[in-house]
Amino acid sequence: MESAEIRRRWLRFFEERGHTVVPSASLIADDPTLLLVPAGMVPFKPYFLGEVKPPFKTATSVQKCVRTPDIEEVGKTTRHGTFFQMCGNFSFGDYFKEGAIKHAWELLTSSVAEGGYGLEPEKLWITVYLDDDEAERIWHEVVGVPKERIQRLGKKENYWSMGVPGPCGPCSEINYDRGPEFGVEGGPAVNDERYVEIWNLVFMQYERGAGLGKEDFEILGELPSKNIDTGLGLERLAMILQGVRNMYETDTLRVVIDKAGELTGVRYGAATDSDVSLRVVADHMRTSTMLIGDGVTPGNEGRGYVLRRIMRRAIRNMRLLGAPGLVVGDLLDVVIRTMGQQYPELLADRKRIETVALAEEAAFLKTLKAGTNILDTAVTETKAGGSTVLAGDKAFLLHDTWGFPIDLTLEMAAEQGLSVDEDGFRRLMKEQRDRAKADALAKKHGHADMSAYREIADSSGSSVFTGYTDIEGESAVVGLVVNGASAPAAHEGDEVEVVLDRTPFYAEGGGQLADTGRIKLDSGAVVEVRDVQQPVPGVIVHKGVVQVGEVVLGSAAYAIIDVQRRRAIARAHSATHLTHQALRDALGPTAAQAGSENSPGRFRFDFGSPTAVPGSVLTDVEQKINDVLARELDVHAEVMSMDDAKKQGAIAEFGEKYGERVRVVTIGDFSKELCGGTHVHNTAQLGLVKLLGESSIGSGVRRVEALVGVDAYRFLAREHTVVSQLTELVKGRPEELPEKISGVLAKLKDAEKEIEKFRAEKVLQAAAGLAEGAKDVRGVALVAAQVQDGTSADDLRKLVLDVRGRIQGDRAVVVALFTVAGGRPLTVIATNEAARERGIKAGDLVRTAAKTLGGGGGGKPDVAQGGGQNAAAVPEAVGAVERLVAEAA
Repeated sequence: MESAEIRRRWLRFFEERGHTVVPSASLIADDPTLLLVPAGMVPFKPYFLGEVKPPFKTATSVQKCVRTPDIEEVGKTTRHGTFFQMCGNFSFGDYFKEGAIKHAWELLTSSVAEGGYGLEPEKLWITVYLDDDEAERIWHEVVGVPKERIQRLGKKENYWSMGVPGPCGPCSEINYDRGPEFGVEGGPAVNDERYVEIWNLVFMQYERGAGLGKEDFEILGELPSKNIDTGLGLERLAMILQGVRNMYETDTLRVVIDKAGELTGVRYGAATDSDVSLRVVADHMRTSTMLIGDGVTPGNEGRGYVLRRIMRRAIRNMRLLGAPGLVVGDLLDVVIRTMGQQYPELLADRKRIETVALAEEAAFLKTLKAGTNILDTAVTETKAGGSTVLAGDKAFLLHDTWGFPIDLTLEMAAEQGLSVDEDGFRRLMKEQRDRAKADALAKKHGHADMSAYREIADSSGSSVFTGYTDIEGESAVVGLVVNGASAPAAHEGDEVEVVLDRTPFYAEGGGQLADTGRIKLDSGAVVEVRDVQQPVPGVIVHKGVVQVGEVVLGSAAYAIIDVQRRRAIARAHSATHLTHQALRDALGPTAAQAGSENSPGRFRFDFGSPTAVPGSVLTDVEQKINDVLARELDVHAEVMSMDDAKKQGAIAEFGEKYGERVRVVTIGDFSKELCGGTHVHNTAQLGLVKLLGESSIGSGVRRVEALVGVDAYRFLAREHTVVSQLTELVKGRPEELPEKISGVLAKLKDAEKEIEKFRAEKVLQAAAGLAEGAKDVRGVALVAAQVQDGTSADDLRKLVLDVRGRIQGDRAVVVALFTVAGGRPLTVIATNEAARERGIKAGDLVRTAAKTLGGGGGGKPDVAQGGGQNAAAVPEAVGAVERLVAEAA
């Protein structure tokens, strides 16, 4: 049974039994504590935590998931993988243990003809929690599983919680016996390789307290409403139904392995090392495709780094297998065709996915060359210092600056006889991740305990946003947070977070900055609002300072936004939509939105493009946008179902989470997007849009920055003033400026070339004198001297080679010249073949000289270059070279 059919049967089975089918959420987690969705229940987490009331009693989904903690183990074992699909069925206060167990047994054991998976009941083993008598009774008495195939396990194996105080409960796992060829008998308690877990049923019936790990926590009591969360690993079931030994041999991965083998000429199963690489390629290319499909782009931090790391591991392993050229396009094609059966959006978005992936491959191949040179230098310096361990900060630099995966650094260092300070590297990585995560959390909800916001949500419900139609209005204070905790009041001078029952303030989201303004209370107290966030769904938090009086919980209030700021932001947001559509019209659907920020009078818009956008295209895009403004198109918003929005062709932003009902913003006949932000009523209100230019912000992602309205006018006014001043200087008309300025620059360039030529000739004039003054050091002709200060490194190199060439005969020759440029000493040293035959190498001499100068250097045995910080040490460095030559000669 193909994986796509397993997925179809799962969803159909539960839909026929009254479950709402919930499409897989994006892999981009809507949770500040997660980079990517690691489990099937994550999209339902707000319902289980009680943050949001679920819109259904029962639901089912097949959720895309990515986990990367054990990425180094991928390929080495057949059990580790980064991407997987988790089939889940969920109950929120509806059926409980008996319902979940009966559903699971029916689907697994019903015949294929009846819509089930057709597993033999006698091959299924059950585990339950130690004291879960109820679950054991249902399995034995209701379902009919013999007691000898039901085993009790402890908290570590069969108890679930989120790792923090909240819902928890015992689990019951269904395991499949793969037979004696996979190990000894005795059930899953004895051998989890033979008895492989396929389905985990979690019975959320208790509340846990604080504690560490999976076992050390207190059970506080029963939950008022019992829930069900189950998860079946699609890949594991496919392994069983397809009769293969591991997940890498299932239909969606084996085809990628076979393609990689075809491209490299390596057969899967031929050797352990090549099998590891083939599995890495298959897993990582599938994961990369799914991440790019959900809008992730390669980068050096966050989820962008996760994608970059796994893509580069895949590419590197293809190189290790002997792939001679570009490979990503062929591998991507196989993944899209295979996974597209389950996720048709991959087929529809093929061009954009390919664009991003191919750009990353090209970038990494360049990086591989440049980074290898950096690593070689680091290895040389490490060995010169007498160490056998490459410093952690060097490995971190290679990762952070050049995108080198740590395993690549480890392997390349090992080839040169060095180990790597992995602890130091991982410490620096952790510090970087902690900083990034802390910044994200601080931005989202300051330093407040999330429970403070949940309490407000539980007691007062969701805040009503009135800002689409109102700029001010009456409300009531339903929540106060001071110093991270709920408070009954806040006093003058306090930094406070205020929650109102209804508010015109827009909370930052969807690329739009938050409103600012004031909240006035009946008591006369005033809060200056500086930021607005939504830390948990439905709770709009106004962050600010109490300017006057005392703010008391429950007080009547009047909220007023900064109208001029709101209007300027609205103009920017509407302009962003126009820019998005104009870029798609010019570049195609690959110019999909990858991020934006709408601030007062200006915006930035990120979009997919493998190359820079030509200036002529950008000019056309700008012209098109301003033509739309002149057409005075109406802007209106409408709430509709997601299906209706798709039918109308509305564009959705990658990475955004949408509910069943969505808001669609339409600009005349030009643009239609899903958007929760605020906008103008007519395009004429924008006045003017001026694109300032575009630039790269990452592999395959470009950024346009622009001004809107009065800000655009002021910019053009300044530009006009500059143009007027230039026309006066060059005595020409504005349209003649490019030609006239180009002429001036050409003359300047010619003059610089003449000056450079004269200076180089002057430097080389010293060559004859230096050659004639060569010392004889034990049969070696040595020229070691300091030349004129200000000589460039390039000229110094030319001079050294010229002097070496002037010394004729069969004698060994060493030329070591020094200069000081910009206050820093430089040296270039060259040897001829006769000197090298005597063991005198330029690289060794340079390292000694550079160390004396307080720096470093390196190069080849014939020519090497170095430098330092201490210009006063040049005479000492000259002497050091003379002594080293004498010793070697």
